[in-house]
Amino acid sequence: MNAIAKVEPLTTARALRGPFDYKLPDSMIGNVDVGSILMVPFARRRILGVVTDMAATSDVPPEKLAEPFKALGAGVPPKLVELGLWVADAYCSTPARGLALVTPPGTGTGQAKNTMSAKTVLVAQINEAGAAALTDETAKLTGAQRSALAALAEHPDGVPTASAKDLIGSTTQSLRRLESRGLLSIDERESRRVPIHQSVGALIERPPLTPDQASALSEIVRAIDHGFADLLLHGVTGSGKTEVYLGAAEAAVQDGKSVIVMVPEIALTPQVVTRFAARFKDRVAVMHSQLTPGQRHDEWMRIRRGEADIVVGPRSAVFAPVKDLGLLIVDEEHDASYKQDGDPRYDARDVALERARNEDATLLSGSATPRAEGWERSKHINLPQRVDGSPLPPVELLDMNGERGALHPKTSSALAAVASKGEKAIVLLNRRGWSNFLTCQDCGHSWICPNCDVTLVLHMAQSEMRCHHCGHRERVPEHCPECDSVSISRHGTGTERLQHELRDAIGHAVEIHRLDADTAARHGVSNVLREFEQASSGILIGTQMVAKGHDFPDVTLGVVIDADSTLNFPDFRAEERTFALVAQLGGRSGRGGTEGRVLVQTRSPDTRALRFAANHDSEGFVKEELERREAFGYPPFGHLIKIQTASEDLARAQTAADRLAKAIDLGGARVLGPINLFKRKGLERYQLEVKTYDREAAVTAVREAVELVSGGAAGRNVKFAVDVDPQ
Repeated sequence: MNAIAKVEPLTTARALRGPFDYKLPDSMIGNVDVGSILMVPFARRRILGVVTDMAATSDVPPEKLAEPFKALGAGVPPKLVELGLWVADAYCSTPARGLALVTPPGTGTGQAKNTMSAKTVLVAQINEAGAAALTDETAKLTGAQRSALAALAEHPDGVPTASAKDLIGSTTQSLRRLESRGLLSIDERESRRVPIHQSVGALIERPPLTPDQASALSEIVRAIDHGFADLLLHGVTGSGKTEVYLGAAEAAVQDGKSVIVMVPEIALTPQVVTRFAARFKDRVAVMHSQLTPGQRHDEWMRIRRGEADIVVGPRSAVFAPVKDLGLLIVDEEHDASYKQDGDPRYDARDVALERARNEDATLLSGSATPRAEGWERSKHINLPQRVDGSPLPPVELLDMNGERGALHPKTSSALAAVASKGEKAIVLLNRRGWSNFLTCQDCGHSWICPNCDVTLVLHMAQSEMRCHHCGHRERVPEHCPECDSVSISRHGTGTERLQHELRDAIGHAVEIHRLDADTAARHGVSNVLREFEQASSGILIGTQMVAKGHDFPDVTLGVVIDADSTLNFPDFRAEERTFALVAQLGGRSGRGGTEGRVLVQTRSPDTRALRFAANHDSEGFVKEELERREAFGYPPFGHLIKIQTASEDLARAQTAADRLAKAIDLGGARVLGPINLFKRKGLERYQLEVKTYDREAAVTAVREAVELVSGGAAGRNVKFAVDVDPQ
């Protein structure tokens, strides 16, 4: 009998070498298995750990093995334990951090106790004696008591005592008196904390499928029936990918399987959430960071118990504890938000592939602008036409060379026409705030963040300058601190300034809405989108948020301001990002039978990414991109691993990076750097990058080097961050 539990402690220590053996007491034998969460003694502390394996014997003498204090909660499905450990290994993290991704909400890492708990309420319910008393005219009941019992009889599942006054007009004290007479029962029951599913627009009835949609759905259903498959649904914007997802999910659940639907960001893809909730009702669980801890816990438990077999959420939904996974959908698979920022820096798209493969499920990714990695790897299913038969809007590239203002004359007149005709437009400017930076006209002084070595961005509405890296804020200066001059120049245009300039130019003929991180924090993304959708006409200005998956059938104009802002980054994915951003924004225009057009302002109109975007040619772009990637050894043909060292002391950060570069022993790989990065959040930073064709060997070499350096003198007071396949 397996009496030894191999436990991985949930601690953040990187140098820990687990798992550790614990001897199970008789009361736990048979009740503890892989995935169980135990409270164990560890280094003179009580700590939580996850059982990763069971054994009959241990290499450690039985008398030296400690026993767990207790087992907690429902535990983690064994397949998810395996997935969490895979993430830790694949992304150069620790087992504890990998397992923390799959444990129930409230478990965390390094905690002395589990904070998971179900919400309970007291419920009053009439019993047989109470029902008999109602029909017995001789029963000694006051009018209020008889009324309370009659009202309870109309609620066969009972009434929470906390709301009994409103529901049946009776107080808890009165109900307790009836309970003492044996006429009703008051019991403690678990109460689900239900998330509020915010949505944009009305629920959409199930439309008939186009021939392309029906063909795509048939192929996907066949794949679900046969187990693991890796499919890419490549559909132009407006081609009805969501309806295909819904049909595929319906086929999976009818076959007794569960479905996970991943979206880039819940707040920015409300139509997907709304349509799944409308189609499948209480079978849908939603998981995202905007839920309260209690709501996250209750949703996780519903999924774990099999009460919800469809899960919708952002990247963390890939770890949902569904039973019998049959279909895993990744909507807008090109979106960079599927990459996690913190340790472990996993890519949810690759985790989804691993999970689908391990659980013999079908992975269905979808995008109008697929990544090079997804295009090369997956089997293609095409949706080449919009569901309403309308053509994709013409895209015109406007050369901004020689233009001084933020808007090209053609853009200004097009937006004015939208206002005069009472139509709608979406304007993308991927830069928030009023101006990029301020300088003194007399001495050239610029205002720099004291923590990050970057310029502060002017936000006029709050009369302050902000750092978009650390959040540092300062009041707008009235004079230069260096020369006392009052001649201060503002450089660049952000969404806030553009909104102000447009309002001055076109007046109040239409409402101008703004969606960026600032307005989202104040008003909420869903509220801004709802206001724009419900308006009879209007202009929506925003950062890349406005290009993500929205379906507004009455938008006739799309505008991209400064398309070069994403093009000129020193990043091999810059052209891919620019192409996707322009093409996605272009797809918001001309839906629902309306004629649309797209204007793209750029100083590089001959750039490959913009030319392909103007022609709506994602296949042509990605094929050329793959040729370029292969020639230079970039993903998906090669792999990159980024390592950063950070310290308040510049010399320490540099020394640690230098030691890492020497410690990484990997033949056939290139170690680039280290180089000095700008200071961020008060920390000096150095970075090096490993370029390799052997990902697994490189991850192992980097992990060993980081553990060696971080555990030595060179690693003291230095933070290390490893990012495998960085975005």
